[in-house]
Amino acid sequence: MPQDDHYLVVATTTDSADGARALAAGAVERRLAACAQIDGPLISVYRWRGAIETATEWRVSLKTTVARYPELEAHLKAEHSYDEPEIIATDVVAGSAGYLAWLRTETAP
Repeated sequence: MPQDDHYLVVATTTDSADGARALAAGAVERRLAACAQIDGPLISVYRWRGAIETATEWRVSLKTTVARYPELEAHLKAEHSYDEPEIIATDVVAGSAGYLAWLRTETAP
């Protein structure tokens, strides 16, 4: 399967609604993602540098192709406020033909 016919949902979290909007808008403007949804606020509990932390965060879910993933990951790392941001990609195993065609078109370089 060609990489532009293989789709991903890429998730990251950030510490503010404005930061989430900026990450989402930057990715869509650069055609690294066709769209993004922002959820939050949500509470995250995690271990960081040996301590249990609790934080209020916003989740950004970005829809992209495997071909665009490396550039999307680089964008998120460069623009993110965190030292080591969560960036997790999940395969899309099925979807409506029309939506996936739109996703492919919107992420074409």
